Amino acid sequence: MKITFEQLTAAGASNSLEIEQWLIEDRQSWGVFSAHSDIGAMLGDLLADVPVGVGSDTSSIELTTGSIHKTSGQIAQVSLAEQQRLLALELANDDSDFLDYADKGTTVAGLIFAHCHKQTLTDKLLEELDLVQLQQRGFRELSTGETRRLMLAIALASEPDFLVLDNPYSGLDISHRQSLTAYLSQLDIQMMVIFSREEDMPTWIDQIAIFSHSKLDSIMDKASWEQHPVISQITAQSKVQSQQMLAIMQRHRHQSPFDNPIFELKNGKVAYSDKTIFTEVNWRIDKGQHWQVKGPNGCGKSTLLGLIFGDHPQCYSNDIHIFGKQRGTGESIWEIKQHIGMVSSALHLQYRVGCSAKDVILSGFYDSIGLYQKATQAQQDIAQDWLSILHMSHYAKVSFKQLDYSQQRLLLIARALVKQPTLLILDEPYQGLDYLGIRLVKNTLELIARENLSQLLYVSHYHEDSLDSINNYLEFVADEASGGYKALIS
Repeated sequence: MKITFEQLTAAGASNSLEIEQWLIEDRQSWGVFSAHSDIGAMLGDLLADVPVGVGSDTSSIELTTGSIHKTSGQIAQVSLAEQQRLLALELANDDSDFLDYADKGTTVAGLIFAHCHKQTLTDKLLEELDLVQLQQRGFRELSTGETRRLMLAIALASEPDFLVLDNPYSGLDISHRQSLTAYLSQLDIQMMVIFSREEDMPTWIDQIAIFSHSKLDSIMDKASWEQHPVISQITAQSKVQSQQMLAIMQRHRHQSPFDNPIFELKNGKVAYSDKTIFTEVNWRIDKGQHWQVKGPNGCGKSTLLGLIFGDHPQCYSNDIHIFGKQRGTGESIWEIKQHIGMVSSALHLQYRVGCSAKDVILSGFYDSIGLYQKATQAQQDIAQDWLSILHMSHYAKVSFKQLDYSQQRLLLIARALVKQPTLLILDEPYQGLDYLGIRLVKNTLELIARENLSQLLYVSHYHEDSLDSINNYLEFVADEASGGYKALIS
């Protein structure tokens, strides 16, 4: 396809896009790097002609001036915003009230088939994207990485001529990132790949477009990209903001009142009628320890963190001690959560209320999704400080739903940090962040760990995300005896 952008401006509730001129030639694939903003979903929605207002839980982008000229052909996209729209549709069709069991959503195979109505193509995509074992699983049962592979399969089921991929590697483990790279390189489809990490830039792209503050800044080849000054500029900016985030936490520093162990799981096991997730997990977290949890997609990392947080139904069938209490001995879930800050893709998807950006941060004081009680003036001031540090003060009254995914994720990170919890659980915290956001949050977490302001429980699939201050590891490996996974402690 040939695509021409001319004097284009587009706007949403919290974002904008500006392209003076941009020509994408037929059969030409592009890499798009966004330094300061989440422009992937905006480009995808504009190119795929997504109607304004589609998906009540996502922001909308509307062309205001200029034009996009496209030759004939089908355009599909893969983005976190598209994933949110699918979840909204699945929840709207939830039949749990009419069934004697919880509706897990449309099956993986059913979702792919619905976009092509071809069984042969459905089977081919299930095989190529490692979804065969998941084909009868409901959409809401999938892990982060599994969902990302499904979204790509759904996009390819429409047999597009042009594919927009917004950070396609986000949430994938190393093995699946490698296989996806090989898979994309052999697809005979014109592509636009938006990336926020240097290591995710495809080797086979022809040109790179750099966006800064939602405006097309420059166009270049890969050799010129390596010398571009934007990287050093952002590195410096992220360090300054990280120090500011550290300072606000130091001003409200408090000591953990708990003795060892902070958390302990003995012979931990999670299994369902048809599948074992993990078995014989023995894990103890003492004061001052920071941990990273590793393992492939679907091994149970998020499930394990759910046992700690109290959101997983099997947390009461396991032998768990947390904050000096044995789980299931009369403690309320709120007694536990008041000492834990959580950031995860699951929480992000669950945060579906229409409260303002400032109220999202304030909700961290009360461990609620949305704000349902009046915050104190001191809490209001702290939340305003966080908005200022994140350069989001002008979004204080904007609805969370109307913000782009990157802005939403930064607010949820601030929500987790605002009360300076004893345990800070970070399950793929960088997902959906732009380049600056990734550097900012990583630098901040390193400082928090170094200063022992909170204890980190950290999940990331990228080796580059390792923190120098973390030297305790729990890694899930396959266990042939159980058919699930077991944990190695180091």
